[in-house]
Amino acid sequence: MPVVTVGPATVHVDAEGFLTQYDEWNEELARQLAARIGIELTDEHWKAISFLRADYPTHGETATLRRVSTLAGIPIKQLFVLFPGKPAKKMAYVAGLPKPRGCV
Repeated sequence: MPVVTVGPATVHVDAEGFLTQYDEWNEELARQLAARIGIELTDEHWKAISFLRADYPTHGETATLRRVSTLAGIPIKQLFVLFPGKPAKKMAYVAGLPKPRGCV
């Protein structure tokens, strides 16, 4: 697995840049990752990220948009506003989780 430096942190990533070690993530790293894709994190972003981080250990995979929307109470349209383009992929990236199944 490649190792990259993001801000002051050195982290393990896969070929697409997604973190592979759950415990290497922290909020400062999330800010750095978000900045790399042009996102400045707000409280709304953190709500989605926090949900993903809490959900992952229980289910062993990154939650789908529908799951985030239903259980975190964030409308899917709002997820597209917060994480434009490919919200599921971008949320997982910033949250330090594997790319969701079904994402190209």
